[in-house]
Amino acid sequence: MAASAAAAGAAGARVFLEVRRQLQSALLILGEPKEGGLPMDISIKPSSLQMRTPEGCTDIRLPAEVRLAPSSCRGLQYVPGDGLHLRLQAQAELDTKPISLFNQSPQAQACCTFYCQSCGEVIIKDRKLVRVLPLPSENWGALVEEWCCHPDPFANKPLHPRENDCFIGDSFFLVNLRNDSWQPRPEVETDSSSEKHFELKPKANTKVICKRCKVILGETMSSETTKLYMTEIIVQRSEEKFPILPRFQFVQSVIAQCLVELSAARSTFRFTIQGHDRKAYILLWLLNSDSLVIESLGNLNRIQKFPLLEDILEEDSSSVRNAVKVLYQPCIQNRNEELASSWEGDISVHSLTLPAATCLELLLILTRNHAMLPASLRCMNSFQVSASGLQLAVIQRTAVP
Repeated sequence: MAASAAAAGAAGARVFLEVRRQLQSALLILGEPKEGGLPMDISIKPSSLQMRTPEGCTDIRLPAEVRLAPSSCRGLQYVPGDGLHLRLQAQAELDTKPISLFNQSPQAQACCTFYCQSCGEVIIKDRKLVRVLPLPSENWGALVEEWCCHPDPFANKPLHPRENDCFIGDSFFLVNLRNDSWQPRPEVETDSSSEKHFELKPKANTKVICKRCKVILGETMSSETTKLYMTEIIVQRSEEKFPILPRFQFVQSVIAQCLVELSAARSTFRFTIQGHDRKAYILLWLLNSDSLVIESLGNLNRIQKFPLLEDILEEDSSSVRNAVKVLYQPCIQNRNEELASSWEGDISVHSLTLPAATCLELLLILTRNHAMLPASLRCMNSFQVSASGLQLAVIQRTAVP
């Protein structure tokens, strides 16, 4: 989308357009040029929007793949604090296929390097992954009893990767670090009853920490197997350079992709984001994953800014993003304890475990993206609404009923 920053500043108007691909419909919100309002002419064309006031003009050209149907405009209404709302038919042909967290194909068996996303430190270098396999759901062991008419053949056989394996969980990778020079040193206990040798027994949730930036990357599961969180690790072919991505973009993109894939595979739409200490931080309810959000912010002074989010607002204050819309409720500082407890006992709610610091980062991102929404779209029932992108994410804050 191209928009004139000077023109947008002159008109001082905000334009917000959400296109639903599957429904082929769009919600258009045209903000007030300034408090008190001014005479304004609005022109809607299949490929552009234009707002004219005595002070200037805002002209927004839509992406080539997005087409509006001006004759289908309906439901025109004025909402105080937001401006004019209207709905119309629209089509968006943008490619929404999520990008795999692994760029290489399993057949290629290419050498891969694992990096710390925060600082670029090499965690695993030039590892040839022969097998990249998804792990079964967490309750797969209990389901085996329903499938088999004889004793469980998988009993006491944990799924540990071999040297050239990588197992993919809901929000983590399982890798074998047996022959790596960078092998975390877990805390150990000695088994005095063993006559032959001392046995390594890593404590539960032994942290794996980046040597350079001290970020928690994962935890040791055994003396050879390590769990690395997807939100902390970037996996690249060894011949490719380390991609420098803003932290907020990477976190919300990974979480959005996890939500979309889990909802499609398991038909679950409610999620608990918990720390590695099993403490709930956020309750999320996935609404849809087919939104395309296009906006031009005419007045940045009204938007709440968060310095920790690394210059999210660009100079031209215009953006286009594929978005996952969610409802959310924070659970920090003893908030929403009763609701969190009821979700914890519900088998239809799926838990995602992340480092505690990342849970707080995600909550900050959700809060920021919630504040970016028009006021009338920020809440649903008792939840806050947020939208998170698959590539560049937007998250709206929502309350969960």
